[in-house]
Parts: sequence; C-alpha cells; structure tokens
Amino acid sequence: MRILVVGGGTGGTIVANNLARRLSAEIRNRRVRLTMLSASDRHMYQPGLLYVAFGQMTPDQLYRDQKSLLESNIDFHVDPVEKFMLDQKKVLTKSGKTYDYDILVIATGSRIVPETVPGMVEGAETFYSEETAVKLFKKLRDFEGGNIALVVGVPHKCPIAPVEFIFSLHDYLKMRGIRDKTHIKYHYPIGRMHTIANVATWAKPEFERMGIEIETLFNVKEIDPENNVVRSEEGTETQYDLLVAIPPHKGMEVIEQNNMGDGGWIPTDRYKLTMEGRDEVYVLGDTTNLPVSKTGSAAHFEAEVVAENIASIVKIGTPVRDYDGKVYCFIEAGHDRATYAMFNYTTPPDLKPASKPMHWFKTAYNQMYWTSVRGLL
Repeated sequence: MRILVVGGGTGGTIVANNLARRLSAEIRNRRVRLTMLSASDRHMYQPGLLYVAFGQMTPDQLYRDQKSLLESNIDFHVDPVEKFMLDQKKVLTKSGKTYDYDILVIATGSRIVPETVPGMVEGAETFYSEETAVKLFKKLRDFEGGNIALVVGVPHKCPIAPVEFIFSLHDYLKMRGIRDKTHIKYHYPIGRMHTIANVATWAKPEFERMGIEIETLFNVKEIDPENNVVRSEEGTETQYDLLVAIPPHKGMEVIEQNNMGDGGWIPTDRYKLTMEGRDEVYVLGDTTNLPVSKTGSAAHFEAEVVAENIASIVKIGTPVRDYDGKVYCFIEAGHDRATYAMFNYTTPPDLKPASKPMHWFKTAYNQMYWTSVRGLL
C-alpha cells in the first residue's frame, strides 16, 4: 500500500512519524511505502513568531531541519505538489515527477493574504512570517509613545493570537517605561471581543484592568497609510501611530488552483477527517474547512486520529476512531502569566485565571514542540 503525505508542517510531520512507527513492520517487509512531499527542507515553529516580535526569541530558534524530525523509514522529498489528480490517485510535483498513492494525506497549511485588504501591506505590521515579526520588533523597539491599534482580518489561524499580542504588548511597554504614554486599542470583527464566547468573557475584564480600549464589530475595509487611519466596513475609523494587523488567511494556492475548495479550504468530514466524497483522501490542520481553530494543537489531535485510522485500515481494513474536535491552546497573558483553553465540538472551554506556572509550562512547550512534532509526546 502506498501512503502519500503532502505537507511537512505540524500535522503532516506528526501523521507521518506516527504512521512510520505504527507500520514499521509493514514498511520493513515492503507491504507499505510511506512518502512525504514538502515545499521546504526546514520546519518552523510558527507560534514562536510572537516571541520574535517582542525580542524574546531570535528567528534561528524557530527552525529545525525537516529530515531530522522524521523517522528514517519515511521517504522524504522536497518537491511541492502542483497538481492533484484525485481520480487517478496520483499527484504531479514541481520537478515533473508523479507519485501514485492508495491513501493520500493533505496537510498543506494556510497562507496570509494581506494584499486582499487595501493598504494593509503598506500600512500595517504583522507577525505571521519571520520577516514581518522582525520588522515589528524593530518598530516596537523604536516606539516612544502614541496610539497603537490592533485590527483583525478574517478568517485567520491561531484565533488566540490577537488576545496574546495585546497582553504581551502591555507588558512590553511597561518594561520599557512607556505604557503610560501609549494608548492601545483592540478591534474585533464580531459583536464580542473574541469568537470563542468563554475567551471573550475571560479577556474582557483583563483588558479593562490593563486600560485597553475595545471596539467590536470592526471589519477592516481599508488602511490609509499616508494619514495613519484604518477604516471599517461599519463606517468607523481609528487614527494610529503604529498599526498591527492579524492578516486574513487563505488555504494554499495549490488547493485553489486544483479547485479542491473555496478559499483553499478543503471540504472535510468533521469526524472522519476525509475529503468529502473521497474516503481515501485525508485532510488535516489548516487545510480543512472544519469549525475548529486553525492551530498546531488542532493539527496535532487530528494527526493522531488520521494516523491511527490509516494504520488500522492497513492492518484490519477499517478505521477505528472519530475526531471529536479537540483543541488545546495555551494563552499567553503577559510577560510571565498564561492560561489555556481546551474544548471540542460539544464542550466549550472553561478558562482558569492566568498563572505563572502555566506560563512556565508554555515556555517549556516551546522546546517540547520538537519532541511533539516527532509524534513522541
């Protein structure tokens, strides 16, 4: 049986490693061939970009060699897929090679599309890439006071990121001694300050304690970098000295180009994690259109289900587990405090007060991630 994993991010790496161990005997006796195709030979710890933006990590700390994270019995190639030929059960790659499969796992991730909002590229800082996170840090380091505004594009991955940024910004400015010289305004596109109701309930009094101004129902229409103004679809506007944007996201272009899902999001069965109408094609992580957070933790839990089911199909001919929508998100609540949100399709998160021990655990996880992505944690 030929198993092909497309995408070397969190979800793809965990599912490949998990399968490599579960099916080690089958791979050894050549009953199974496990192949991974990735667009890069480097693997980035994406949550670390927020730390880069505040000078708490340097970019080189975010990367590992992808090959070093994979089990030795995985056939790994840096050769991104350009065409999915689902009816023929094969893919065509950038190098011109074709790879046949019996089971396909798509974990291609997502991308930022700030260019879809007029003025966002020129007028706003972000932290969703190495380059933009470093640029934002330099802007924050040179900032001496004034108005900082945060706006949120939709959809976007890591729904907790806007809240975490505000907590981190508040403490960073306090440490620099300029918090009292800075007005911070948080904008959010729906009628409460976070899409997850319990996160909004927990965060609102925290923001009020820190003196953060909140404007909800603010969907970014355009940014005017010449006059330092951001305007909403609802008709309001905010003046700023420094604007930080959570840019809107789409799935990867290859998914759109192959007409596999609007916006690059593949229609996915929420329990089986298979592409709708394709039982031999599994989808996980940011690539899905599922109603769960686009985070590394969601990809992790989905990958465990997918790997167990594929291994079970190889061994007994049928999958054995459903995905319940499980997500676990750390929430940085400043320089030395954190909490977490754990939830699934049916159970909303019950947030606890932020604490130092949870922050230490989050800091430890920044290093534990490399064990986690190998599927060992």
